[in-house]
Amino acid sequence: MSGSLRMPPGTYQDTLPYVPRGRRAPSWAKPDPIDELTERLHDFIAAAVHPDEIAALLESDGMSDDRIRERYGVKNSFALAEELYERVERAYPEPEGPVHDPWQLGLLGCLLRGVVFALPGLGYVLGAPLLAGPKDGFGLPAGTVPLLAGALCGWTWNQGLAHRAHSWLGLGDRTAARRSLLVGAPVGMLLGSLVALAAAGTADPGAVAFAAGQSCYLGAATVLLVMGRERALLTALSPMTAGAVLALVHPVPDLARATLLLGSLAAVALLALLEVAPAVRESGNGSWAAGLAALLPYGAFGVPVRPSRTAAPWLAGSLPYALFGLGSGVLVLYAAIGDVLAGAHTTVAAPAAVALTVSMGPAEWLLFRFRSGSLAGLRSSGTAKGFWRTTAIILVRCLTGYLAALLALSLATSALWPHAPATAGGVRLAGLLLLGVVLWTALLLQSFGAVTGAAVVCGVAALAQTVALATHAGSPHWVGPIVYGAAAGVQTGLVCGLLGRATAHR
Repeated sequence: MSGSLRMPPGTYQDTLPYVPRGRRAPSWAKPDPIDELTERLHDFIAAAVHPDEIAALLESDGMSDDRIRERYGVKNSFALAEELYERVERAYPEPEGPVHDPWQLGLLGCLLRGVVFALPGLGYVLGAPLLAGPKDGFGLPAGTVPLLAGALCGWTWNQGLAHRAHSWLGLGDRTAARRSLLVGAPVGMLLGSLVALAAAGTADPGAVAFAAGQSCYLGAATVLLVMGRERALLTALSPMTAGAVLALVHPVPDLARATLLLGSLAAVALLALLEVAPAVRESGNGSWAAGLAALLPYGAFGVPVRPSRTAAPWLAGSLPYALFGLGSGVLVLYAAIGDVLAGAHTTVAAPAAVALTVSMGPAEWLLFRFRSGSLAGLRSSGTAKGFWRTTAIILVRCLTGYLAALLALSLATSALWPHAPATAGGVRLAGLLLLGVVLWTALLLQSFGAVTGAAVVCGVAALAQTVALATHAGSPHWVGPIVYGAAAGVQTGLVCGLLGRATAHR
């Protein structure tokens, strides 16, 4: 068929040979049954993305291969589906009404979470008498080491615990999520307290007690945040917040300080207990004994334990999230105390840590905005390259918005914080913004399901900065920006590699 048609003798070479056309079907002839089927199923065939969809419809209508061969003259349903698919032009209908967007989230709720993340920092204002004394061997204020050790342990444990509980919530088993929090939160409180005690050394017992209270708060707050009780947590922290603000402008007696701290801690712990307590009765079919037995791995005392309706999430799947909590926590702490640990004659850059903490609210909202924009780009793009270009533009906009928010928060906290180091310095400010890129892209990788990459990058960056500070390699002012810049570059590359994959945006 690839050769040309023979030209009759005496014809010109610049004319085409006459090709006889097929005769029209006579008026008395029956219509083609495939044409009739095409007309009847036109809308469905036009919306199909593969002939197998049409074959499934034909088989669901009860068309057997024998009937198809007899009536339509083709081998089977798949051959008929391919014939129908070729005869109809593609026409994918748009959905009726507004398109459902699961990534729509209000800005106010995210800002509230950012404020809730930062408010516990005011507890250090009330707890200042417990942390009074000369600086330790690292040049840090008294009691800082047990506080930091307990905080790192809490961040690590609670990140993994929160992922475990969210996995149960994703499976629709709210009782199992409460049960995991009921068991995991007290364990995290105990571990954090023991780590703080082990790192205390010669620190004052008051500092160790304050660190233990911090660990208890982190565990209880994790329960409330996972279960969506941010407003209740904010209400419980209100007395402590008011007392801390008053202590900044007027002396507050030590007894009143301790009362406000213990009162807020007790309120948060009670709210967390009330949130997870129903899991005991629900796990035991209304029986407290069976519910308590369900908290143990294999039950106890012969009490039957109600089996879970869903398969348990893989326990090791929460490990990367815990490691990410450790790595990111170390990086944030170095942003605040890295210069002091390196021997530089400066104060703790607390405003940087506060700005990073509060910025997690806008970061969460912008992350949802990116997912919403990528979903819209997935509907509007016709090629993989076009989709990648659309998501790249959205990524730049969201990341720029987050860095602008972080910059504004950093400048504001530095201006309001007494005796704060100069945040406006170019190197320090660049390091803070690069760390913001690391944290936001790490959260984006988690939303892509690539948490292992984020955990490895943040862990390696934290280890590299630790080694550099311990060995006094390089200038202490440049170690942080260099490490943050390298980590930001690697994670940005990982994000760009996932932008064009439609499955990564599900």
